[in-house]
Amino acid sequence: MFLTISTTGNPERPATDLGFLLHKHPEKAQTFSTSHGTAHVFYPEASAERCTAALLLEVDPVALVRRGKGKGRGGAPDAALAQYVNDRPYAASSLLSVAMSAVFKSALNGVCRARPERAQTPLPLRIEVPALPARGGAELVRKLFGPLGWTSVDAVAVPLDERFPEWGDSRYVRLVLEGELRLADALRQLYVLLPVLDDAKHYWVAPDEVDKLLRAGEGWLAAHPEQKLITSRYLSRRWGLTRQAMQRLELVRLAESDDLDVESIDNAVDETTDTEEKPLPLAEQRRTAILDALRAAGANRVLDLGCGQGQLVQALLKDAGFTQIVGVDVSMRALTIASRRLKLDRMGERQAGRVTLQQGSLTYTDKRLKGYDAAVLSEVIEHLDLPRLPALEYAVFGSARPRTVLVTTPNVEYNVRWESLPAGHARHGDHRFEWTRAEFRAWAREVARRHGYGVEFVPVGPDDPEVGPPTQMAVFTMTAADGSPTRGRDGSGNPTTDESTNESTNESTNESMNETGKEAKAA
Repeated sequence: MFLTISTTGNPERPATDLGFLLHKHPEKAQTFSTSHGTAHVFYPEASAERCTAALLLEVDPVALVRRGKGKGRGGAPDAALAQYVNDRPYAASSLLSVAMSAVFKSALNGVCRARPERAQTPLPLRIEVPALPARGGAELVRKLFGPLGWTSVDAVAVPLDERFPEWGDSRYVRLVLEGELRLADALRQLYVLLPVLDDAKHYWVAPDEVDKLLRAGEGWLAAHPEQKLITSRYLSRRWGLTRQAMQRLELVRLAESDDLDVESIDNAVDETTDTEEKPLPLAEQRRTAILDALRAAGANRVLDLGCGQGQLVQALLKDAGFTQIVGVDVSMRALTIASRRLKLDRMGERQAGRVTLQQGSLTYTDKRLKGYDAAVLSEVIEHLDLPRLPALEYAVFGSARPRTVLVTTPNVEYNVRWESLPAGHARHGDHRFEWTRAEFRAWAREVARRHGYGVEFVPVGPDDPEVGPPTQMAVFTMTAADGSPTRGRDGSGNPTTDESTNESTNESTNESMNETGKEAKAA
């Protein structure tokens, strides 16, 4: 198993700096023991103008079989002899990736105390792998390395036997990569993509492989067009691990698309404050108001969009009338805490069948959210930037289209009643806006008009005669084809309609919506 890394330089920036970056002296040949053989690092050439480092891995087939206990690419072939006579000593694979991580650990991490500025600077690199197994052929090699910044990806199929061209090509390619990249980035790409192209691993894929993949794929995997194939193959097609990795990569992609840090998106779990609002009973009052509205609407299958730590999901589970409950949140941390709160791992089969927690962004349409009786957006919209609000509006009201939608949000007018809240401050550091009652009603009526819903407004908490309630709730009800509200049930199970929903919807105008946008931006 053989790999070379070459770079060029000049007397001011000598190519031999490669030795500092790899932490291997160009004038020495060094040997390292690995779990499946011996790795050698040496420099076929080392001058100021050009320097080449070579990694040679001598694989012990007997050790490979004994450690693998008959499992893996070299350990479970069709014939017993093939356990010892195979391509593992010659073709680059996950064995070479493991050797790279052991021998070039600091270089993979981009650490170089002697030349820190060189470690962070792209170098003119040429990487050669003479024998690389490629399930998918040379075309797949180009698809995987092509989007990663290399100016040249030369993957040439190795013939089965040059003396007999009619036999065709083998599944191996000779790979040459050329371009200007940071050395750490190039090594991380190889670390992931060598076993992906081989489509096999010589060791058991444990859950910590997800963390390894995300660390090595930082900065390039989330946006890679072949992300799904790379993730699935790297994790040996273990679906549970692949799904976990894809969810975490989606979080990275969403953060990058909005030019935000992952931590700023994955903020449903507040590390410094208690989201239960223990000093005030408002959180409990809000859940009670939501449950009453859902029962009045006759909803059985409910979406909790932006479910956070699962407080509302937990309350819904206590009522057997809600037969299917789905909690959706972009934050995997929040969903993990919600799962622990609900004790999903210890829940009975029948009860567990009623609840699902899934990751998703509410600003993107999702076919999984269609067909439900009701959806709840409790204290969610104020966490979005105003330009993103139309996307959420369409995803919920235009695409998912539940029969009933409940939206709660703070009433900014009530903030003057909070003695602990400084003037001009929002209730939560992540609130992008907080609306007055007029602004919220104008927005809600315009949404209802555009998407065929009626809407009515319900105060949550003490309704102050001067500034209104602390929380305002809009109850959207899908209208029938003739414009009348669809029928729900009141708290006693009796059919109800509310003419005021249509009347309030018809009062909305584009002018009021424009004013809402202006006032909200000012707020």
